[in-house]
Amino acid sequence: MGRPNVGKSTLFNRLIGSRRSIVGDEPGITRDRLYGKARWNGREVEVIDTGGIIPDEKELIPAEIYRQARVALEQADVIAMVVDGRTELASPDIDLARLLIRSGKPVLLAVNKIDTPKIESVVEDFRRLGIKDVFPVSAEHGNGLGELLDAVLERLPPGTDTEVAPENTVAQSSDVLNQAETQAEAPVRQEQTETKIAIIGRPNVGKSTLLNQLTGTSRAIVSPIAGTTRDAVDELVERDQQRYRFIDTAGIRRKGKTKLMAEKLSVVMARKHLEAADVALLVIDATEGVTALDATIGGYAHESGRSVVIVINKWDLVGSRRQDGKPAADQDLFEKQLRSVLKYLSYAPVLFISATSGKNVDRVFSAVERVAQERRKRISTGEMNRFLKTVDFERASSPGYGIRIQYMTQAAVSPPTFIVFTNRAGKLHFSYQRFLENQIRRAFGFEGTPIWIKTRGKEKK
Repeated sequence: MGRPNVGKSTLFNRLIGSRRSIVGDEPGITRDRLYGKARWNGREVEVIDTGGIIPDEKELIPAEIYRQARVALEQADVIAMVVDGRTELASPDIDLARLLIRSGKPVLLAVNKIDTPKIESVVEDFRRLGIKDVFPVSAEHGNGLGELLDAVLERLPPGTDTEVAPENTVAQSSDVLNQAETQAEAPVRQEQTETKIAIIGRPNVGKSTLLNQLTGTSRAIVSPIAGTTRDAVDELVERDQQRYRFIDTAGIRRKGKTKLMAEKLSVVMARKHLEAADVALLVIDATEGVTALDATIGGYAHESGRSVVIVINKWDLVGSRRQDGKPAADQDLFEKQLRSVLKYLSYAPVLFISATSGKNVDRVFSAVERVAQERRKRISTGEMNRFLKTVDFERASSPGYGIRIQYMTQAAVSPPTFIVFTNRAGKLHFSYQRFLENQIRRAFGFEGTPIWIKTRGKEKK
């Protein structure tokens, strides 16, 4: 915990060994609380990154950040207060230190940005905060983190950490973080039984409100200000013996509309978390209709091979009888217009919900489970070739260049991937491939998931 721009997110990323939290020079980038795992000396602990705290701030976003940080404070067993060693003590530091000391929990002071031994003398000035245990650290370079983690483990109540393999240690080299930037890692170690669902869409369509409804918590900050969510916020839900990890991503804007570096990074991270998910919930604002940007975002999910459920949010604002007495909006008409814009997502089911009131939100779980199962479906080679004999290819457009399908097999799942063996090298014509995909769906389903078809021609001797 600490005030804005003291290096909490850099420290968090260093401890968990991945680029989980967005880092930048702009203060107030982190807003929601983020969770990760740190491993040290054969022990594993959970780390929580919080937004910069300014106690008694009256503005909406800082007040919500403070509320989220208070939740993290209540959950924590040990608190690490982070201060900037290159700046003078400020009144927000003093107020926060008093608040943390009054919590009655062990408090450690991490004086950050002590990159060289020459400036370690400034650490003594921060003892005025009244925190006994002071540690000079450099989150950027990994200096001093071993001593800090040793102190954390000493102060943890019995049974709050987990034994792990002793070689798993906190990242000490900047190379680890640089490598991790190219990976879309989930906040915590994933298990195969989890279904990962990324909530994607334009800014201010209700993604964070939907996450809070699905999880039954106030996990994500909700405000009428577009772009409130920056880091991807995740929450695990167990329901009907199934585990769902919902990931609320930042609203994706057009490149020209993204100006702040934090917003640009949040869009990049949203794309990375989408690619790491199994299912994408594409949230669309019913009051604004389907836009070109919605189509672009849906294209990201389709091209990356994610299963898709289209969620029409705020339907209560247009789907009930209006105050002026005019008839309500028609779901069938709305869906028809949607399908005309999102033609490539014809396989995706559509749900009409209200995230604010919770109406029809339960249907999201059944839709996600349904498309997740379809995504993992495997068809035997024998069954596929029996299916091929029933297909009337004369109805399709000519495959071109005399290419004929000899047999086909399913090579992979998630997404379902089929290899078509043909009599000669060359790709199937687009219309011919689309016809084949439609026939596969008609015979085997695969609701909500894209189907990839690859061709393999017979080599000439």
